[in-house]
Amino acid sequence: MNIVHCLSEWQALRPSLGGSVGFVPTMGALHEGHLSLLRASAENNDVTVLSIYVNATQFNDPADLAKYPNTLETDLAAARAAGVDWVLLPDYSQIYADGYRFQLNEESFSQQLCGIDRPGHFTGVLTVVMKLLNLVRPDRAYFGLKDFQQFTLIKDMCRTFFMPVEIVGCEIVRERDGLAMSSRNQLLNHAGRQLAGRFNQLLANAVDDEHAWQGLRAAGMQVAYVETVGVRRCGAVVIGTGDEAVRLIDNVPVDVAEDSLPLQDIAR
Repeated sequence: MNIVHCLSEWQALRPSLGGSVGFVPTMGALHEGHLSLLRASAENNDVTVLSIYVNATQFNDPADLAKYPNTLETDLAAARAAGVDWVLLPDYSQIYADGYRFQLNEESFSQQLCGIDRPGHFTGVLTVVMKLLNLVRPDRAYFGLKDFQQFTLIKDMCRTFFMPVEIVGCEIVRERDGLAMSSRNQLLNHAGRQLAGRFNQLLANAVDDEHAWQGLRAAGMQVAYVETVGVRRCGAVVIGTGDEAVRLIDNVPVDVAEDSLPLQDIAR
């Protein structure tokens, strides 16, 4: 497995990579969900590239950025076992040599769901993902469907800007109690982890969005939103308070009559 810190070095060697290239962009703190993406890439491509970069521009809360887990050595060992060929480890000065002067904004779906209480989040996400896709130039890029809104926006971005990459969505990997695997799960204390195990159950078993909202709130979670988009019921909650507050997202498939959906939502 090759590790590259310098993006100019990567740009010089990228043309020499032969065959199909799969790419998994991450912020590190790798878990089984990330590893499932890496294994899917390794199985379906000649070369697999992983990036680990904690993207400061997508954090609207500096405290949230400060407590994001850093497990680089463990991440690299797991990546090697998953079949990764190349790892990119850039820093802010390389990714944002322009000082974040140029930004990619989306003016519709990014303003909903997580975008409501995380202003600027998806601008940071889309900007860094476009930069990384332009650097790696993969045939396929793999994203987990836990971040359904992010996946949809990235897929739409690539279609809109005629980017020659297939955006592959991979199903959510869950803990035994149904909690979607996330790097943020590491931040939960014992009581919070027990409560988080009910998130998916309450979201999935409710008859509609309102009942899901009520059930989550009754269980002791702060509810940011519950909303069905297309054929997925999406939810975000905060578990804990103060410095121990952890924000989690999830989504579950729901049955929706296709004749009631816009065409773009059916396609998703």
